[in-house]
Amino acid sequence: MSVEKGGDRASAPRSGEAETGAGTSMVELIERKKRGGALSAEDLTWLCGEYTAGRVPDYQVSAWLMAVCWRGMGEAETLALTRGMVATGATLDWSHLPRPAVDKHSTGGVGDKTSLVLVPLLAAAGLPFVKMSGRGLGHTGGTLDKLESIPGFRVGLSPGEMRAQVERIGCALVGQSPELVPADGQLYALRDVTATVDCLPLIAASIMSKKLAGGAGAIVLDVKYGAGAFMRDAAAARELAGAMVRIGEGAGRRVRAVLSPMDEPLGKAVGNALEVREAIECLRGSGPADLWALALELGVHLLLLAGEAEDAYSARTRLTQIRDSGAAAQRFAELIAAQGGDPAVVESPQRLAQAPVVIPVTFAGGAEQQWVAVVEARTVGDAALELGAGRRTKTDPIDPSVGIRLRKKIGDRVEPGEPLAEIHARTEDEARAAERRMLEAYHLQRDLVPTPGSGYEVVGS
Repeated sequence: MSVEKGGDRASAPRSGEAETGAGTSMVELIERKKRGGALSAEDLTWLCGEYTAGRVPDYQVSAWLMAVCWRGMGEAETLALTRGMVATGATLDWSHLPRPAVDKHSTGGVGDKTSLVLVPLLAAAGLPFVKMSGRGLGHTGGTLDKLESIPGFRVGLSPGEMRAQVERIGCALVGQSPELVPADGQLYALRDVTATVDCLPLIAASIMSKKLAGGAGAIVLDVKYGAGAFMRDAAAARELAGAMVRIGEGAGRRVRAVLSPMDEPLGKAVGNALEVREAIECLRGSGPADLWALALELGVHLLLLAGEAEDAYSARTRLTQIRDSGAAAQRFAELIAAQGGDPAVVESPQRLAQAPVVIPVTFAGGAEQQWVAVVEARTVGDAALELGAGRRTKTDPIDPSVGIRLRKKIGDRVEPGEPLAEIHARTEDEARAAERRMLEAYHLQRDLVPTPGSGYEVVGS
């Protein structure tokens, strides 16, 4: 891996009449976008560089962001914005490795611990996998928070440390490097306070700028939709997936997106240490079927995109054999050890943090059996948040031990007195509050409910 710096940035004065390389001012860029015009690649590279350098003020970029929200961006324009953001920082280069480096992004959801399964699985298959992840905010969890529930695990690696680790064991799971795409951090902070977060081209450029800077040649995108996801329906998820795939392909990367539902939590564990334990179970072949199905689907596409499998059947067979051999779990232990954590948790998950109070959430509705029709992912995520498994602001502390383990999911039969879920809490009062939330999350009916299928929609060539 080498680290290449982005292109030179034009210099300009701080006033609102600062000019781009083409002699156009920021005011003119705002005006052009306000009227629905397109900005050139030169304009957008200048904007990203000058804003990152502090030579264009927040109030002007805020106006431009709102104009983008109202008027949108074309495909070429969105790709140019993405490239302009990448050019403000370093780019990782993995071309010296014997096989293509791969990467994955998820738009986030409740109980999504797929990266903890996918990274060691693909590394054990021989594909270099460098995954830069984020922290959780609100009802959605963050991969870094889950990893830090492993005693001693260090998520902050320098580019040199990443290079050495990937060359040695084939993978790294780390936090976003401040050297990569600084424009994204600054623009997102501004979007967060100007009601411009939910703008599709800005979302797509933000996500893909980090993927391009990460240097992988093959990228799979897990775009979630449903009650517990950022995208509430499949149509919106499909639109975002298409935009991101086109950016990646326009930048010369091999990209596919997989649309996956998030109406109920993924797997059965929600909460950091609980999710690590479940990921280990999945790597050993005993985890929830829906978690393995999604990890396998994403892994199959990465093998195909990297040219390491002839077809989906052979890719699926190969990955399943790697899991069943124990090689993927062993690679996860190596990853943990390489980043300062306790690898013994893979053999002994009870070494992970455990909450002092554990209570069941019990079905008590009549004398007849019923079936689970709904498990509201958002409500489950909010219950875990209240327990301390998540954060409301970026500075809130997290308790790795707390969370929720689902005992029943959609399509499961429930007998009277049978537990629906299990609360892991710090105190009895917090546990009872979460219990009330979880009783709201479950909807039962007397008629048989089919178990949801695991079919996925794929976007991309």
